[in-house]
Amino acid sequence: MKKKSIGIGLMGLGVVSGQVARVLTEKSAELAEKVGCPLVLRKVKVLAQDLARPQAKEMPVGLLTTDDDAFFNESGIDIMIEAIGGEHPALEYIRRALTGGKHVVTSNKEVIAKHGVELLTLAREHGVGLQYEASVGGGIPLIAPFKHDLVANRINGIFAIINGTTNYILSRMAKEGIDFAAALKQAQELGYAEHNPENDIEGIDARYKLAILASLAFRMQVRPEDIYREGISRLTGRDFRYARELGFAIKLLAIAKQSNDSIEARVHPVFIPQDSFLAKVDGVYNAIQVEGDLVGKVLFMGEGAGAKPTSSAVIADVVSSARKIVLGVGSISLWKADSGKTIRSIDEIETQYYVRLAAKDRPGVLAQIATVFGKNKISISSAIQPESDEKTKTAEIVIMTHPAREKAMQKAIRELEQLETVKEVSNFIRVEDIEGG
Repeated sequence: MKKKSIGIGLMGLGVVSGQVARVLTEKSAELAEKVGCPLVLRKVKVLAQDLARPQAKEMPVGLLTTDDDAFFNESGIDIMIEAIGGEHPALEYIRRALTGGKHVVTSNKEVIAKHGVELLTLAREHGVGLQYEASVGGGIPLIAPFKHDLVANRINGIFAIINGTTNYILSRMAKEGIDFAAALKQAQELGYAEHNPENDIEGIDARYKLAILASLAFRMQVRPEDIYREGISRLTGRDFRYARELGFAIKLLAIAKQSNDSIEARVHPVFIPQDSFLAKVDGVYNAIQVEGDLVGKVLFMGEGAGAKPTSSAVIADVVSSARKIVLGVGSISLWKADSGKTIRSIDEIETQYYVRLAAKDRPGVLAQIATVFGKNKISISSAIQPESDEKTKTAEIVIMTHPAREKAMQKAIRELEQLETVKEVSNFIRVEDIEGG
C-alpha cells in the first residue's frame, strides 16, 4: 500500500538541526514532490536547556520532548535524524533507532569514524539504512560519490583540506604574515573557531573525516587511531615566508594513499607546490582531490561547514531514504570491508622535508649538520642561511631534503638536537608532491 507520508524524528536542536527543521517546513511542497509523498516532522528530541532556544519557540506545541522513551516510541516515525554531535549519547541513540527498525541520517563524523562499521552492520541486520553524507565536507557531495560514482575505480590517493577553521588560519598567516596566535584569535572573533579550538587546530576533526573517507575508498576499516596526526600550532610566520620563497604553500592536509596491499593515512601540515590546485584553496573552504585508476584526478570543493551547507547534505540523505521507503526498498547499508590490507606506520613513509633550525654562527656548523643527515642516509637538496643575529651569534638555517624515510628523519632530528652547535630545531614539515592544476 502506498505510504501517505514519511514521518521524521529529529534529535537535537542546535544550529544545524534548527536549519534542517526549517527546510523540512519551508520546502515541504518541493520535498513531497521529490519523494512522492509528504515528509512530516513528528517529534524533536531536545535537552531541557534547549527549550529556551529561539528555534524551540518556533516549533509547534507538543512537537518537542525531553523524554527519550516518548521520542523513540512516537508512532509514525520512519526516519530519524541525529544532529546532536559528539560521541555520547548520539551513539546510543543511533543504535536504538536502528534496532527499532528506523532509517537513520546523521551528520556525526566522530560516531561514524569510530563506530561506522558496527552501525552499518546493525542497520543491515535490521533492514534499514544509515546515511551520513553530512559527516564529511558539509554540503560538498563526497560520501555518495565514494559509495556509487567512483565504485569502479581503485582509489590510489586522497589529498584533502577538510577543516575550514585551520584553512582559514593558515590562509591568514600566509597572506598577512601574522603568527598562529593572532590568526587563531581572528578566527575566533569571526566565529570560525570555537572558544576551545583543540579539535580543529590539532587535526582531530580532520582525522575523523579522513577515517571515513579512507574506509570507503579502500574498502577496509580505518580507525581514527590508525591515522597519524599533527596540528598547526607549531607553524610560524617565518615558515610561510620561507615556503613562499621556495615555491610552496603550507596547508593542513588529510592524506590517504594505497599501494599494493598497504595504505598510509595521515593528517599534518605540508608544503605543497604553489601552482597546485589545493594551494589556491583559501579561507573556510574545503577541497578534496581524489585519484582513481579509471577517472584520474577528481576535485570536490565547497563550503565544508555551516548550517545551510550541512542541512543540504542532511536533507539529501533524508530524501534518498524516503524514496527507498516509498519504493519498498529494504536495507541500503551495503558497505563491506575487504581483508588483507595493512596500515603503514608513519615511520615507513617516504617524502621530502623542510627543516628550520637555529645554530651557532661559526665555521663548520653546516658541515656538522650535513654529517648527521648523511649518517642517516638523508640527502640534502638545498641549504640556505637566510638570517643571522650578530648579538647572539646565532644563524637560522633552512634545509630542504631529497625524499627520505620518516624513521631516518626523526632519528636525524633527535641527533641534531643533541649537537652543541644547534640551539634548536625550530620546525620540520613534510613536502607533498601534488601536481599543479
